[in-house]
Amino acid sequence: MRTRIRLLPPDSGMGWTPYAWLIYLLTFFIGPVVATREGGVAWWVWPATILGTLIFLASYFYGYWVHGRRRMLVAALHTALGVAFAPVNPGACVFFVYGASFAGMLHPSRVALRGVVAIALIGGVTALLVNAPLFFPVVAVVISLLVGSVNLHYTQRARVENTLRLAQREIQQLAAIAERERIARDLHDVLGHTLSMIVLKAELAARLAERDPLRAAREMRDVEQVARTTLQDVRLAIRGYRTTFAEELERSRSMLKAAHVAADFPDTMPQLPQSVDETLAFVLREAVTNIVRHAEATRCTVQLTQDRGDVVLEVADDGRGVSGAPGLGLRGLRERVEFMDGVLEITSGDGTCLTVRLPLPRRDEDVAPVAAEASRSAS
Repeated sequence: MRTRIRLLPPDSGMGWTPYAWLIYLLTFFIGPVVATREGGVAWWVWPATILGTLIFLASYFYGYWVHGRRRMLVAALHTALGVAFAPVNPGACVFFVYGASFAGMLHPSRVALRGVVAIALIGGVTALLVNAPLFFPVVAVVISLLVGSVNLHYTQRARVENTLRLAQREIQQLAAIAERERIARDLHDVLGHTLSMIVLKAELAARLAERDPLRAAREMRDVEQVARTTLQDVRLAIRGYRTTFAEELERSRSMLKAAHVAADFPDTMPQLPQSVDETLAFVLREAVTNIVRHAEATRCTVQLTQDRGDVVLEVADDGRGVSGAPGLGLRGLRERVEFMDGVLEITSGDGTCLTVRLPLPRRDEDVAPVAAEASRSAS
């Protein structure tokens, strides 16, 4: 069985980039190649060059597996290679760049910055001591500072994105736990009483089956009716149709706050028919969930207005927009809105804006009993 040697961690996420950076190592071979062609190379130059290259490559790939002080030692080793080979090979200036690149990955940021500056200073002093050509200090100082600063920036950004991903994962887990608890509570409320009633009526019907068949039949019809009603209630509890728009606003505010997304919500909400209120609550839940999971947004704005005989809900964010085909959630959302004779539009540019327009029924008896007031929040 063949064992595959990994030079980079499988979860590094860097792909082929670390291999591409090795192209600059060719600078280290320019001096020995030129000296060999001119016939003035000492016998030990090539063995030393090959040994230095092997030491560098081993430490280079090792640096991607380690963190903290061990990565600092890798940067120090590259710097030492630059100092050691500088008197005999000006191409050794490239080692200072590699050392600064690893120093820029250190944590915390102040340690990384000090490491990059220290390596650049060592490169400058080395250039003066060995009377190196002009390109040596340019590479060892200027390029080292540039590469180290860029790595410092991207390392900080990667840490922030990783923290955000962990927060989003935790939010999803908490949301799943909360949903399971809600379903458990609803099922307990729905089934606890009705199942007991079904058992009692079934036992009574069994006792009356021979003495009073007509009454036993009535009891069984009651059991059938209770079972049908319970089945409908269970479906509603699982699907979460009982959530009102006001309750969903509060949950959305908490979810956005946990994801560090500023929320701009309406001050007041009009009374809405129950069917419209439940549909808008579902739309808001799906939209906010997508923002937290995928949008990478910093602000979310929710507007609820009435336009003649329609109610219009707009959920906008300043994230990265929508790309690719819509997922199952959005397709189900569109089907639900169209079932209510409504229209769903999604526009994507500098962020995403989801707009839902639902017609208001004319019957007053369908108005939801709750018309809550939500305070504006910016978190």
